[in-house]
Amino acid sequence: MADRSVDVLLVGGGTASASCAQELRAAGFSGSVLLVGRELDPPYQRPPISKAYFLGESTKDEAFLPVGDDVEVMTRTSVMKLDPEARVATLSSKEEVSFGKALLATGANVRRLPIDGTDLEGVHYLRVLRNATSLREDVAGVDRVCLVGGSFIACEVAASLATLGIASTLVFPEEHPLSIQFGAQVGAWARSLLESKGVEILSGEQVARLEGDGEDVQRLVCASRRTVECQAVVIGVGSVPDVMLARSSGFELGATGGVRCSATLQTVGSPDVFAAGDMCEYESLQHGRAVRIEHHEVAAAQGRCAARNILGGDEPFTEVPYFWSDLADWATLESVGPAVDGWDSEEVLGSFASGAFTVRYLREGRLVACMTCGRGDDLEAARAELAERP
Repeated sequence: MADRSVDVLLVGGGTASASCAQELRAAGFSGSVLLVGRELDPPYQRPPISKAYFLGESTKDEAFLPVGDDVEVMTRTSVMKLDPEARVATLSSKEEVSFGKALLATGANVRRLPIDGTDLEGVHYLRVLRNATSLREDVAGVDRVCLVGGSFIACEVAASLATLGIASTLVFPEEHPLSIQFGAQVGAWARSLLESKGVEILSGEQVARLEGDGEDVQRLVCASRRTVECQAVVIGVGSVPDVMLARSSGFELGATGGVRCSATLQTVGSPDVFAAGDMCEYESLQHGRAVRIEHHEVAAAQGRCAARNILGGDEPFTEVPYFWSDLADWATLESVGPAVDGWDSEEVLGSFASGAFTVRYLREGRLVACMTCGRGDDLEAARAELAERP
């Protein structure tokens, strides 16, 4: 016999679980809801970690997410085992909880860089609030910070450091920052913007190792033998879905490493267990294939969709994926409909020189994604266009 039972169990303390809990209550559900998260804090927004919270412009309390009335939240607690057939979860506290329906929303973990020197003091990964607190303390008074990676986290932190008057160097193997996500044209624009604000960019470089004199990091060494002296390093080379619990519980994993789900976000083989967020690989009617999308806004939207289906709905997740990224107060990048399968041509509206532009990504003449900076009407038009068809 389980120690207690709940109507809905939410596994994971992030955005997807919080939005699911809130939607359940907004829909009038009065049953018991238990949210279990391993982090020290209750659910909170992650975007401020590299921006406002890191800069000290917002507080931890301002990052917290509402979860709805009478939702029990357990922090510093993990679900160690989950039996989807018996509908019983075993917590790290040894307590066994039976449930009627459950949501798997364990998110993702940072991708570790397998090089020497990452155990030195002053080397940081950014995933949780306390990472940003530690980094903020470490960069106070330093001469230079190295950022490994050319994607959103590295670029956002570089912009935040520039705002604080701290020199930084971006090191990555691509030709331009953000080019993997948005292509060479946007990448060249992003590079020009960052460099104009004093960010040094070393593109086409692989990081070989980090070195220190004693316990503290002192330099970054590239495979080309180029060396950058620094007193702190931020590694932002992506993330991997956290499916350890799902795998051990027998859930089926998909090609991208996420938990396989139907279009209604029900896990394959276990219709009473749903998934949402970074580790959810769902059958997308829009993309015509299974996709997994690591975006804050997508996690929130999937949590709401899962809540409605937990309550008996049969609603496929069809919301057009939306993403945004701030580079300090210099520019806000927004995109809809990520081109999971790539694109073969680009249509540019506005101009990169003016800083107000839109790039429409096409495949065989059909819109598959759109990103914009300073042209919100273009984004809404693209969202409507993408939403018109599966």
